Amino acid sequence: MVARRTADPEQTRAAVLAVADWLRDDSRPAPERPVLAAAVRLTARTLAALAPGASVEVRVPPYVAVQCIAGPRHTRGTPPNVVEADPRTWLLLATGLLDIDSAPGMTMSGSRAREIAGWLPLVRLDG
Repeated sequence: MVARRTADPEQTRAAVLAVADWLRDDSRPAPERPVLAAAVRLTARTLAALAPGASVEVRVPPYVAVQCIAGPRHTRGTPPNVVEADPRTWLLLATGLLDIDSAPGMTMSGSRAREIAGWLPLVRLDG
């Protein structure tokens, strides 16, 4: 990951609020792709800004991959510490509606991957 775009906190919160009903109730229709993409990208970029570094890669395909958490930098091939989640699972984690230990749509590899839990939630949804 070369360039990091920062996420404006107000934009991030607005993007998350746009998908909040779907996060709380998965029987609702999924948000449109651009709406979902914005929420995923902005929350992931918020994590990268709050926990700068490059020792853990967080992937939410097909929308974003960011590096975060201070420590040894990874530069080539598959990183040793990877967190990968589907968009809904990532947003549930990012909003505190799900904790990392009960996230079914997520895989973690490497000894440092779980460290992202210390930075979550990124945007709290009340209720």
